[in-house]
Amino acid sequence: MGEVKTGRQQRQEKVAQTRARMIDAAYRLFTQRGYPATTMADIAAEAGVAVQTLYFTFRTKAELLQNVYERAVIGDADAPPEHQPWYAAMMAAPELDEALRILIDAVAAVLARTAPLDDYVKAASHDPEPARIRAHNEHLRRESWTQFIDHLSAKAPLQPGLTRQQATDILLMLMGPASYQTLVGEYGWTPQQWRDWCRQTASTMLFADHPA
Repeated sequence: MGEVKTGRQQRQEKVAQTRARMIDAAYRLFTQRGYPATTMADIAAEAGVAVQTLYFTFRTKAELLQNVYERAVIGDADAPPEHQPWYAAMMAAPELDEALRILIDAVAAVLARTAPLDDYVKAASHDPEPARIRAHNEHLRRESWTQFIDHLSAKAPLQPGLTRQQATDILLMLMGPASYQTLVGEYGWTPQQWRDWCRQTASTMLFADHPA
């Protein structure tokens, strides 16, 4: 027999579902119309809630955009990347090839959600609010990729003369939203082709004596 939920638990669950519905509605509209052209009233109508509910939950469109970014990154896992199973598997992988494969597979899944959003938000960079949100998330991405370089270079040394920062810069470019959106979204590459290209390029450019 399943656990009977209390009235408080049911209310909390309903609030969480409504919050997720509003974030998902904002994601759809931001990636269809762009950030500037989407109003809070549009998002409320798409989510099936009163606009007052949207403002009460997120206060501003910029704060809602930040929540959309965060949900796009974590997906349905409901946990930050470092607390997801793939991260532990990457850390535990004894060889660079396996660690890279796990990392790139995870990143590809994230970019399938974030790259379209980033494309539209970047186009709105004349607006200080989305520009600020994007810059904040780029800062977080750089911190994560610096940690990835540290983990990967413990399994295989970096190319001679390649600094930790340079290696991080290369990965940020190689496995970034612009790369994914251009090759997969515009040029028709399959996600698997993009993953294979990233693995081969990262292996040969970043790590010493490690052919692809």
